[in-house]
Amino acid sequence: MRNNTKLTAGIAATAALALGLTACGTSSDPSSSKDAAGSADKALVVAASPTPHADILNYVKDKLAAKEGLKLEVKEFTDYVLPNTATETGQVDANFFQHKPYLDDFNKKNNTHIVPVVNVHLEPLGLYSKSLKSVKDIKAGQTIAVPNDTTNEGRALHLLAENGLITLKAGVGTDAKLSDITDKKGLEFKELEAATVPRALNDVDAAVINGNYAIEAKLEPAKDALVLEKAENNPYANFLAVKEGNEKDARVQKLVKLLNSPEVKKYIEDTYKGSVIPAFGTPAK
Repeated sequence: MRNNTKLTAGIAATAALALGLTACGTSSDPSSSKDAAGSADKALVVAASPTPHADILNYVKDKLAAKEGLKLEVKEFTDYVLPNTATETGQVDANFFQHKPYLDDFNKKNNTHIVPVVNVHLEPLGLYSKSLKSVKDIKAGQTIAVPNDTTNEGRALHLLAENGLITLKAGVGTDAKLSDITDKKGLEFKELEAATVPRALNDVDAAVINGNYAIEAKLEPAKDALVLEKAENNPYANFLAVKEGNEKDARVQKLVKLLNSPEVKKYIEDTYKGSVIPAFGTPAK
């Protein structure tokens, strides 16, 4: 049985208050960091999406952490906002759920100071359907659901463009929006929060779903996706992240070593069978 703790809605209010009232004890100075020696005996608290992030962390916690003298506590979040706000305010020590384009956009919009520490894995984004068997079955008049956050929507639109379903403006980057589509080829689009997209599969003809949410919905990306992102040169590796200044915390460095260990690589490969891919050896920058 897992011994994780899930944050309640009260955390959202607390995080928001702490972000707005930095003079009341929570410093937003990126140079402020915990004393590594003083925190060495405390549990490292890491916020994570349930699958595969918390699963990987729990494997580390149960199988590897004791050998490194690391106390690890995993807190599960089901959204893409609270892990960063909780890390910024010090309610957790680190998080593991996101890729660099998303973090860059989040920091810019929220004046947060979260930084990546080490890449761990890639979750290929995929196009799924309950009613269609092939991408060739997608026709004018049908509806495709896409994530509504800036980077994942752009990522989804590029996946659709690469597979001939739409045409995007020349040179548009990872922040592509629906307004950047120059030819929808008769398709309609429904923008939804990333976590809710799998639940819309029965209401749309197809949907672009993040890998972790696909797995939670009992989909097998490597087998069930009509099309799937390619791993080569993919900028969307998921990484361990901390508030700037905490990168050298001794506990964080122990977790870095374990997350990039041969044991974790084997766990990812054996557990997810290509639906989640190790991203070791590529620095998170």
